[in-house]
Amino acid sequence: MIFMMLQEAWSAMSANRLRTFLTMLGMVIGVGAVILMSSIGAGTQAKVKESIASMGSNLFIVLAGSMTSGGVRIGSGGVQTLKMNDASAIEELSSIKAAAPVVPGTAQLVYQSANWNTQVSGTTPAFFEVRDWPSEEGSVFSDSDVRSATRVAVLGKTVATNLFGDESPVGKTIRIKNSPYIVLGVLASKGQSLDGRDQDDTVMVPITTAQTKLFGSQFKGVVRFIMVEAVSESVMDKAEEEMQVLLRDNHKLRPNAEDDFTIRNLTALANTAAETTKAMSLMLAAIASISLLVGGIGIMNIMLVSVTERTREIGIRIAIGAKQRNILLQFLLEALMISIIGCLIGVCVGIGGAYGVSAFFPISVVITQSSIVISFLVATCVGVFFGFYPARKAANLEPIEALRYQ
Repeated sequence: MIFMMLQEAWSAMSANRLRTFLTMLGMVIGVGAVILMSSIGAGTQAKVKESIASMGSNLFIVLAGSMTSGGVRIGSGGVQTLKMNDASAIEELSSIKAAAPVVPGTAQLVYQSANWNTQVSGTTPAFFEVRDWPSEEGSVFSDSDVRSATRVAVLGKTVATNLFGDESPVGKTIRIKNSPYIVLGVLASKGQSLDGRDQDDTVMVPITTAQTKLFGSQFKGVVRFIMVEAVSESVMDKAEEEMQVLLRDNHKLRPNAEDDFTIRNLTALANTAAETTKAMSLMLAAIASISLLVGGIGIMNIMLVSVTERTREIGIRIAIGAKQRNILLQFLLEALMISIIGCLIGVCVGIGGAYGVSAFFPISVVITQSSIVISFLVATCVGVFFGFYPARKAANLEPIEALRYQ
């Protein structure tokens, strides 16, 4: 019986192909828009998660203090208040896994006829542990290189590509500020950071080499900032409090004096960015889903027209023994078929649109099964919901009045 009703529904839809297509169009656009927006949102979330993962886990950055000069307040890093022994002391805390002092700068690198200007950072081997940044080729420098202020360097992927192309840089000699440095290794690719900066466009050298031979410093052992990794996410708050107490004690600050350093929880900032992106993705999907409601209203309007046009047919069916539930089911099936077919076409349109956006624009898209399944279920529910009123109206027609209808 259901099969016969489906055949009848298909015949009714085929009899008015253009009207049926226009009715489906709202559902096609709605489902396509939901899948496209969901794919863009999921792609953005994946990109943010990738950037967060590339930073490392449970991270803090301790910045040097600020200063006020002539009424002008200079931001963090304006005063050289952090030293190598601060990093060593922080690393001794029970809640801290590793701490790496950093002295950043920029320099021109030269290898044969190629040259490249990039960020050069002096640090310790702990930096690669904190950032979870292994070498892809060769190795990183050791503590003995730091103690000896050896002229060695570890290259980021971007720097290695621009200076050496396809050639292996390990063991080769580059010049940084006209001084020779032996390349020990190349770091694994990290990609872009949350602010869009290329993390692979960098060079790492021993911190003592940067302080004494590369950038120089009028204050011995001074560093710009310290990268810190906590033991676990559960002790992040405790670690921050312990670092604050330790640094205030090391810097001999009075109880009422302001901190001459700044501690930032990078993991919390990254998680906030991820939550914001997730909220934006949900908002995009919600906006796109409004078009599904518009499509549902279109189905209801056309079904009401169909009921009016087929009033005499309905009267004949009731007169020869069709029950109310049969009429109700017949028109519900028609609405459901329009909704499902429109949904299937919309899924194809949405997937094609997502791939098109990815191909022609620098936007990452991720097509998830959940977005397709949810769109399909919502479209089906919309078809049933908006098709129920016309179907019930048809089922409640009085047979005598229906037969008299012209």
